Amino acid sequence: MTHPKPESAQRSKPVAKLATKPVAKAPPTLADDIRPGQSIELLKELHILTRDGKLNQDSRRKLKQVYHLYQFIEKLLLELGDQPSGITLADHGAGKSYLGFILYDLFFKQLAQGHIYGIETRPELVLKSRELAQRLGFERMSFLNLTVAESAQSDQLPARIDVVTALHACDTATDDAIAFGLQKQARFMVLVPCCQAEVARVLSQHKALSLSRTPLSELWRHPLHTREMGSQITNVLRCLYLEACGYQVTVTELVGWEHSLKNELIIARHTGQKKRAAAERLRALLDEFGLSPLLDTRFKQLGSDSN
Repeated sequence: MTHPKPESAQRSKPVAKLATKPVAKAPPTLADDIRPGQSIELLKELHILTRDGKLNQDSRRKLKQVYHLYQFIEKLLLELGDQPSGITLADHGAGKSYLGFILYDLFFKQLAQGHIYGIETRPELVLKSRELAQRLGFERMSFLNLTVAESAQSDQLPARIDVVTALHACDTATDDAIAFGLQKQARFMVLVPCCQAEVARVLSQHKALSLSRTPLSELWRHPLHTREMGSQITNVLRCLYLEACGYQVTVTELVGWEHSLKNELIIARHTGQKKRAAAERLRALLDEFGLSPLLDTRFKQLGSDSN
């Protein structure tokens, strides 16, 4: 007696499916990358767009970086709301003023008042920025050929500045920007420090004494570690100083700045509540690392009455 073959054996071989081509995604359009209302002419002048209005890979990355930083600052500007004479912003180490122009185009241009000051030491960049602002009709932008330290004493800036930015202001220029912000009673400071060499130099000068005094000095015994430790300590001291002077401090990473290893973003918000504990920790760190002379140079406003 024969038994019927199982059903699975009776099935015919599956018919091969026809291969289907994947649906190609439409290439991104300019509108996908550019914020609504953004001036195409400005982006061409800043060489973010090509002369025929196209984005290449490098310029697309640069635009995303600028927009990423803009998002942080836009939130702060919105918090300020209406000011009697408009919002004032000082951008230190402005360079070609990418940030200032983007801020003006996307935010300040829509306001009846408000002013952006770009502060830069290279006269040729100051001249180009002035010419571009005039060409685009950005009337409430000024570009000053000054160092950060000089700008604090200049009568070309108002007595008060609402927002201070310093994007990759090199070495002690970031400290000068902080001093400027304190003097101008800034409501917000937005800092991306760069090339923090001053503390590393001081660490090197006192290395022999430190090695005999504390095992912690092993952290900066080698020159490479000295530089790295100097950079880290510098930003820690800056944050403590801002807290001691009445600011709430947030430290985060500026994501997407692959072209630079310096991508630490410090945002300081004025509260008026000076923190005595921050001042005490700052002094203790300066003493521990042999950096006490900086009290007379970088941390002048560190008063004994911080609370």
